[in-house]
Amino acid sequence: MTQTPQTETRAFDTEVHQLLKLMINALYSNREIFLRELISNASDASDKLRFEALTDESLKGLDQDLAIDVDFDAEAGTLTVRDRGIGMNRAEVIENLGTIARSGTRRFLDSLSGDQQKDARLIGQFGVGFYAAFIVAEEVTVETRRANEPADQAVRWSSMGEGEYRIETIERAEQGTTITLQLREEHRDLLSPWQLKRIIHHYSNHIAFPIRLRQPAEKDEAAAEPEFERVNDSQALWTRPRSEVADEEYKEFYTGLTGDPEAPLSWAHHHVEGSQRYSLLLFLPASAPFDLLINRDEREGVKLYIQRVFIMDAAEQVLPRYLRFMRGVIDSADLPLNISREILQDSPLVKKIRATLVKRSLDLIEKLAEQGGEPWEKFLDAFGSILKEGVIEDFEQRERIAGLLRFASTGNDQAAAVGLDDYIGRMKDDQDHIWYQTAESLQVARNSPHLEAFRKHGVEVLLLTDRIDEWLVGHLRDYKGKTLKSVARGKLELGEAAEPAEDAKKLAGRIKKALGERVGNVQPGARLTESPACVVADEHELSPLMARMMRQAGQEVPEIKPNLEINPEHALLGLMDRLEDGARFDDLASLLLDQALLAEGGELADPAAYVRRVNALLVDSLSGSAVDNSNSGNEENHTDRAAS
Repeated sequence: MTQTPQTETRAFDTEVHQLLKLMINALYSNREIFLRELISNASDASDKLRFEALTDESLKGLDQDLAIDVDFDAEAGTLTVRDRGIGMNRAEVIENLGTIARSGTRRFLDSLSGDQQKDARLIGQFGVGFYAAFIVAEEVTVETRRANEPADQAVRWSSMGEGEYRIETIERAEQGTTITLQLREEHRDLLSPWQLKRIIHHYSNHIAFPIRLRQPAEKDEAAAEPEFERVNDSQALWTRPRSEVADEEYKEFYTGLTGDPEAPLSWAHHHVEGSQRYSLLLFLPASAPFDLLINRDEREGVKLYIQRVFIMDAAEQVLPRYLRFMRGVIDSADLPLNISREILQDSPLVKKIRATLVKRSLDLIEKLAEQGGEPWEKFLDAFGSILKEGVIEDFEQRERIAGLLRFASTGNDQAAAVGLDDYIGRMKDDQDHIWYQTAESLQVARNSPHLEAFRKHGVEVLLLTDRIDEWLVGHLRDYKGKTLKSVARGKLELGEAAEPAEDAKKLAGRIKKALGERVGNVQPGARLTESPACVVADEHELSPLMARMMRQAGQEVPEIKPNLEINPEHALLGLMDRLEDGARFDDLASLLLDQALLAEGGELADPAAYVRRVNALLVDSLSGSAVDNSNSGNEENHTDRAAS
């Protein structure tokens, strides 16, 4: 402190207890993280011992039989994590445990250079993971002895996280560290074999050292030596060379990773070396979870590891939503995390890993498409709709993803799916558009009146029936130089378009007058060969199907007046043309519009009125037929009588 008569300068006071509470409560969102951090520290200590033993003769032989033991006593409320790693001396305990955010691992790596850093694979970065123990513990005790130092120079450190700690010299036979947590009452439910095994499997299953969990003793074996069972799989498959891994091993690993008993369709295994290193193991599943379509934010398939320690399920920075069906592992020592290691920070490496994941995933799908057969059909059935989201969300990969999509078509077998490249390969020489029809079902699409002229001219139309297809074509305006165009929008130009006759134009005007504000426009057209009428959307207007879906989703949609295109050659239009304006003509005009809406799978504003009109016309028609038949019968009887 320096002081003058006018001013006073003081050092800031730090309330360590409040800092600890803030750090623990703010950094970690999941109480189970504490065990991951303690096991990671134990793994780091074992790694350090192995590394130092390479150059320090006094450590030779001490780096054998390295394991991490997890012990617990439910009655006493204690949990213990024990390792035989490098350990710490008194000065290191004060420096590492007595100073928050002082990472021994970080400083150890900083002291290395070149190839040494590549060989030392340690996870610690921030020096705060140890304090995660206070999430669940009311008191933490650490007993440690550095390897190759005397047994009577071991150290005991203990604290209740209240801003101070106790330290004393003790005698300890073994090298390494034992951390004992006295758990608070509300967290003692963690002290059971299945809970601890579950946490270890989730976060630390692929730690390079055996993790052994104490097994509960039988009542008559209470005095016996406790038994420990290995509960992790230290063989992290992704760290091994591809040439050393058999197909069956990949399938077994996939089942263990995902719990999916069905074998994956395909997989990819890559190691990226250089200034930034990471491993990537991706699987393409054979089936989809039931909620994959609606849970777009659930990306639990690709797991992120830092040196075999599970950190999180891949965040959006790494895994795009449209690839949320992918399964696998990303492991890197260089990924930047926030201080709690629960949030992935943005960086060039994250962007690089994301780009690699996207590329490798699409490579797998393209390879599957080339092979075809049942695996490709299974993929399309399970994930074809999900992949379409990529066209909307990933501009950079839009055309590549579009090339993988498959659709029903009028030009192929009903069960076969058609790709855009297949479609373009069959296009006529003078055809500029990729024509498509959207509908709520394949049956509605195949029976749509809009397809009549296309069948007549032999032009293939893609049939898009997924709910996402309306959004898809809104973003995929063209593909390889060919524009996508709806058969139900704007003016249709197929072959030579003849100018409508004046009589047809007059009839269209009469129908428009009869329908009034129910329609936007009525005009004769060339779309139809069998049906009397169809509804047509303006070029840049919401389609009726899109408007219905938006209303079903609770969105407000402005009223859209459909345009009506009539077929003057149809018999019904010929009959209407001979009718005078009046109630009968108006009913037929309304019936014409309602039928056109129903043919597209639409909904009627007043279904009851439609039924009344149909019934009235049926009664009128059948009554006329009955009279005609009656007259015909009377004439026959009269002839018979005359003959007799």
